[in-house]
Amino acid sequence: MLSAYITHPSSLLHEMGADHPESPQRVSAINDHLLAQGLLDFMASHTAPPATRAQVERVHTGLLISEFVAGAPASGYARIDPDTLMNAHTLDAAWHAAGAAVLAAELVARGEAPTAFCNVRPAGHHATRSAGMGFCFFNNAAVGIAHALAECAIERVALIDFDAHHGNGSEDIFAGDERVLMVSTFERGLYPYNGEEPSGPNLCNVPLDRYSRGDALRDAVENRWLPALDAFRPQMIFFSAGFDAHREDDMSGLMWVERDYAWLTREVMAVAGRHAQGRVVSLLEGGYDLSALARSAAAHVRALIGAD
Repeated sequence: MLSAYITHPSSLLHEMGADHPESPQRVSAINDHLLAQGLLDFMASHTAPPATRAQVERVHTGLLISEFVAGAPASGYARIDPDTLMNAHTLDAAWHAAGAAVLAAELVARGEAPTAFCNVRPAGHHATRSAGMGFCFFNNAAVGIAHALAECAIERVALIDFDAHHGNGSEDIFAGDERVLMVSTFERGLYPYNGEEPSGPNLCNVPLDRYSRGDALRDAVENRWLPALDAFRPQMIFFSAGFDAHREDDMSGLMWVERDYAWLTREVMAVAGRHAQGRVVSLLEGGYDLSALARSAAAHVRALIGAD
């Protein structure tokens, strides 16, 4: 059975300016490298549907959605925060990025794919219940998790967030929800400047010091993540997969390399094998140096689909 590869053309149309680091080329770089490495031969390609408003409203306020719909520009840009802008295609891309998470949850939960990787943008993990920020509009992982819990006979979901920036939006949405365990690493003191003190007992946040390498990641995973995950016994696992902790990416000061992403993914896949029937969904978050992003995503996907 082939793993699922989910994307949508709108991911290439949303853009926030010629010099913005969160560019459409990120999706193309990953796709091209997966193709060149032969990894797409092990995956079934799917076009993401748009999420429905009801699916998004499980994790976001109706007011947030209405503000995005009303504020979407016909041309030019509408600014959400100092670093986050909408163009004429952003809203369509956001609906489809969230829809990719819903489709991935359904395919994996139904046993039609063992795992899924969603190469979509805009990213999502900074989007809180009531606000978009940090390049994010809808929280894709949260939409997918909420759908799995509501519609796919899943009772416990783990969210693994390894972006260099803390997933404050996911924490805002899931803090205190006993059905979800969120484990994360991120650079201490980096945007969004929080997360060091978790806001709920179901959160295992592990901040890492600037210039930390793979040994610090391994310590966090082995001594903090794995005990929490094994105690929780998730029935499905989602990745918020950000690759900006790579040493070549200047959006953070962490010093990871491709083998760190591969090792982390294999460790989580082993947890999925013990507790979740191998059911794992991964969604793209950060990663801005195109070469490092493509290589790191390929290392992650290779482990995700068991091709390493």
